[in-house]
Amino acid sequence: MEFLPHILVMGITVIGLWKGAEWVVISAAHISRKLGLSEMVIGLTIVAIGTSAPEFAVSITAAIRGQADISVGNIVGSNIFNLGFILGGVALFGTCATNRRTVLRDGSMLIGAGFLLLIFLADEVLRAWEGVVLAGLLVSYVLYLFIQKEPLEEEIPEGGFRWWDVPKIILGIVTIVVSGTFLVDSASAVARLAGVSEWLIGVTIVAIGTSMPEFATSFIAVLKGHHGISVGNLVGSDLFNILGVLGLAAIIRPLHLTPGTYINIVLLAVFMVVVVVTMRTGWRVSRAEGVLLLVLTIVRWIINMN
Repeated sequence: MEFLPHILVMGITVIGLWKGAEWVVISAAHISRKLGLSEMVIGLTIVAIGTSAPEFAVSITAAIRGQADISVGNIVGSNIFNLGFILGGVALFGTCATNRRTVLRDGSMLIGAGFLLLIFLADEVLRAWEGVVLAGLLVSYVLYLFIQKEPLEEEIPEGGFRWWDVPKIILGIVTIVVSGTFLVDSASAVARLAGVSEWLIGVTIVAIGTSMPEFATSFIAVLKGHHGISVGNLVGSDLFNILGVLGLAAIIRPLHLTPGTYINIVLLAVFMVVVVVTMRTGWRVSRAEGVLLLVLTIVRWIINMN
């Protein structure tokens, strides 16, 4: 019976996630058109940062409390879940279109961030100066995206920009963040009642829960034909998680990993390379490649559980 209240909360939060995601996707598409920016750039920045708020809250709080395993484990697990389960799952419902700019610019940045984290955590410690480097790269990348202009996508079908799109996207982000937070709390409570370790909670339950905003947003975006927002949201969220969240967490307090968990950082870096390769083949992520990403994600979970 003690599990029941948490399960009920989890069910209610799913509804909030989907509705909030719908508001975010439609409003983001309208805002991108108004600002003269591509949907990919909006997905990589505004939408990605908004949907990454749960990861930010969980990892920063864990870092302040000295729970480095949850802080880093949440980001590693969330990133692999974003690129594996979410991108792979979304591709099953419809091929995710990419382009040369996305793969060369954003894909290269994603791989670079993954391997930089691999180098910094080689001694199983992420220090303050390393956090500064990561955060500095994120700021530079975001400024570059807004300064650089790129061709706009085809006219969106839902109509043009209206003033209420701004408060609507804010309300949407708040809705998915609040829903995601309650989902994480309830799922973590269930896991602890079942006697699961902190690292495993971080890389599975918490990571999946904090990735629900990205999942809902990207899935709705693909259904509505906004591939730029869908792919941009996932790539941007992962970049924000590694460079921004872990960067700030390390600045606040150096992150010391538990011996033996470094293999997860290696898996993340390799996984990012695989994802970018799938984005390059035919300039889209096909259904077959979506299945591959899903399988790799499941294998990675099995490795963590053994």
